[in-house]
Amino acid sequence: MAVVISIRNLCWLPLMAVLFSLFSLQSMAQDADSGADPAAKNKAKTILVLGDSISAGFGIPMQQGWVALLSKELQRNDAKIQVINASISGDTTQGGVSRLPGLLAKHQPDLVIIELGGNDGLRGTPIKLIKHNLTTLIQLSREAGSDILLAGMQIPPNYGRKYTQSFREIFPTLAQQHNTLLVPFILQKVVEKQGLMQADGIHPTAEAQPLLLQSVLPAVTSWLKDTPPA
Repeated sequence: MAVVISIRNLCWLPLMAVLFSLFSLQSMAQDADSGADPAAKNKAKTILVLGDSISAGFGIPMQQGWVALLSKELQRNDAKIQVINASISGDTTQGGVSRLPGLLAKHQPDLVIIELGGNDGLRGTPIKLIKHNLTTLIQLSREAGSDILLAGMQIPPNYGRKYTQSFREIFPTLAQQHNTLLVPFILQKVVEKQGLMQADGIHPTAEAQPLLLQSVLPAVTSWLKDTPPA
């Protein structure tokens, strides 16, 4: 009797092996279909800041600038968030158009913060050209799979009422047209208080940087909440 049972058990072994193989193949196929990628799940979110001297920290140590403060604030809650500051003092929207494709290819950001246009306005660049360049920056970012946050700027009234108003309206108009996030005026909290601008009257002091952060942080935080994990 014992010998008969052993033979029966042995007869089942090939069938069990076949069933196990089929089950393994099915599991592998399901994993492939679901696109499961452990590395992708652990991918850090990347924020690229494309700006001018306001974001480059002109006249102050870069580690005290609002972009560095943003990085510290975000990493306090999520160490996987990476903030890259690609800002250059004196840059314009045209310069941004020239630089952005390479930055997008290199860093593959999830969010692009565009803080450009102030130097264009101070130079009296035609409004249509500024809008065209900013639109190009938005389109390039979106084509690369990035979300966009426009950080708006305003210029002094001595450029004429019509030009000053038209410049101010560029940012909310484009944000509405292209459905982007918006900070209407990144210096709003700074200009409301005296003594927070450097001697040139254009660039914020180190003491003003936390106020710039306060202007940008709510929009970034909202984006993070609405963006699914990588």
